[in-house]
Amino acid sequence: MTLLLHAWRAGDPSALDRLVPMVYQQLRRLAAQHMRGERAGHTLQPTALVHEAFLRLTDRRADWQSRQHFFAVAAQTMRRVAVDSARARITHKRGGKTVRVDLTAVEDLAAEAGSVDVLALEQALSRLEQMDAQQARIVELRFYAGLSIEESAQALGISEATVWRDWRSAKAWLFRELSSSA
Repeated sequence: MTLLLHAWRAGDPSALDRLVPMVYQQLRRLAAQHMRGERAGHTLQPTALVHEAFLRLTDRRADWQSRQHFFAVAAQTMRRVAVDSARARITHKRGGKTVRVDLTAVEDLAAEAGSVDVLALEQALSRLEQMDAQQARIVELRFYAGLSIEESAQALGISEATVWRDWRSAKAWLFRELSSSA
């Protein structure tokens, strides 16, 4: 996959054709995980989330370092698509109910969180990023990209122990933040 990412970056259009089937199902699975907690009748479907994210990724043509790097950027992109969709819907409805995402989809991000407002999560992640950018990045990799502790460590170039420690700390901090804003 990394070789195909490099070939695509170098301008080989056939590399993208071979890459899409490799990443599509993984991205679709991740999107479906995030969309499970959505309210009934929500407008953003997993397929639409993947397609919009993939369009943004193909426009970007980053210098992909590895499979983990690609999925890390894909996670950020899906996060932005979900947040943009929630903001657009709220703007359209002038303060209507917000999109809900099930945080238990990835290792119970917060033990009793249930569903969380996407915009509240985005605001909390932005605050966390101001305090500890690495913890915020780990949340993105674990929650949005679905990367394991090991894969997250590789993507960030840090030890698994550091990822595990920061992941636990970030989950606890987010739980407090999201619980207090509810």
